[in-house]
Amino acid sequence: MNKTDTALNIIAIGIFILTLSCLLGPILNISPAIPAVVTFSIMGLATIDTLSWQNRGVTLFLDVFSSREHRKRIVHHEAGHFLAAYILGIPITGYTLTAWEAFRQGQPGLGGVTFDLDAVTSEYEANKNIGLVMDRFCTVWMAGSAAEKLLYGNIEGGEEDRQKVRETLLEVGVAESILQQKERWAQLQATNLIENNREAYDALVIAMSQRLSVSECCEIIQ
Repeated sequence: MNKTDTALNIIAIGIFILTLSCLLGPILNISPAIPAVVTFSIMGLATIDTLSWQNRGVTLFLDVFSSREHRKRIVHHEAGHFLAAYILGIPITGYTLTAWEAFRQGQPGLGGVTFDLDAVTSEYEANKNIGLVMDRFCTVWMAGSAAEKLLYGNIEGGEEDRQKVRETLLEVGVAESILQQKERWAQLQATNLIENNREAYDALVIAMSQRLSVSECCEIIQ
């Protein structure tokens, strides 16, 4: 379920609460104004969040109640991105592991690894090898899903990563008919990268869980 669906579900729940309160209000001696105000406030905030804030409010709200296991999965997911970027020579500028951390840094979602795209652009302009640059980035973007699959046997996150892969490949002229093939190739490359550097990956997961700096995390990989 994506964040838009979650926001719409919150609105539906608000309508249900309003209907139920109208039925039970007279029995419990509750003024109909109280549940109405509360319900419409929740619905209004959810609507504004969906239309204007790209669901950041819902993301922050849900993150408060996320389980410890879910938070661990996010760390493993982002560690996959971090490790792949470091090994493939893409400069890393930061990372976040919760919705609040991402919000404070102006990033969407529950977490993420950010890169120095200017450095990569400069490298491309010097070498003019767009294919190599795209292969590296696609591998990095699919490394989060690869890490989840490797550790948990399934993938819960990564839809935004897969969307980035598809959009980027289309922009450079890759045929839509082979997008899934390229996506699977990138995930396989990422899986092999993590497996071949498993000790460094496991150490990186611990380091990121402790919120060590980017430079400290890079030293651990080394």
